[in-house]
Amino acid sequence: MLTRLKERIQQLIIGEARFAHNIGLTPNQISLLGMLAAYFSAYLYWSSQSNDATLVGAAGLLLISGFLDALDGVVARAYGKVTLFGGFLDSLLDRYADSLVLTGIILGWLAEGSPLWLLAGLFAVLGSLLVSYSRARAEAAGVKMETVGLAERAERIIIIVFASFLTLFWRDALRWGIVLLAVLTNLTVIQRIIYFKKASRKKEASTTPVI
Repeated sequence: MLTRLKERIQQLIIGEARFAHNIGLTPNQISLLGMLAAYFSAYLYWSSQSNDATLVGAAGLLLISGFLDALDGVVARAYGKVTLFGGFLDSLLDRYADSLVLTGIILGWLAEGSPLWLLAGLFAVLGSLLVSYSRARAEAAGVKMETVGLAERAERIIIIVFASFLTLFWRDALRWGIVLLAVLTNLTVIQRIIYFKKASRKKEASTTPVI
């Protein structure tokens, strides 16, 4: 849903991309920094249940990770450094980042109390990974999947960050944010299954020889 907004943001961070390029950062290095920010975000989420400042720090680092995820692509395109390996590495590190942050939230906020919270966290992890996998698998078959579905990566980050700040006033907000994430990510997978089924039928029909 927010892919078009992401494209607009990428146009606005040309200055930051120029700075990153001038100090010698490559797109792959920026991708690694993004995953490192996600790692520290996950750690802070794990230890933030009794410390509001730590929770704010975790959300802030998650935003930085998302920003770096946009920046690496801008640097790659602006300076002719787009490579197949770079795209592969970026996608792989994004999955690590997503999994780390959700694991940190599960350990810090969902592991104790009702087992339903833990179940929601596990479904959020599963759904997040399958959203990304469904796109990769569909596009490997020649079906574009970008913008399809309610909860792409940008939406997932926004939900977690918003729920984190709301937790400062309502202690269960992050938990319910993960419940929402569990629902929306798996709904997105279903949307992509339906979309792929329709698109693949059209693709097959257009390539079927007429006898």
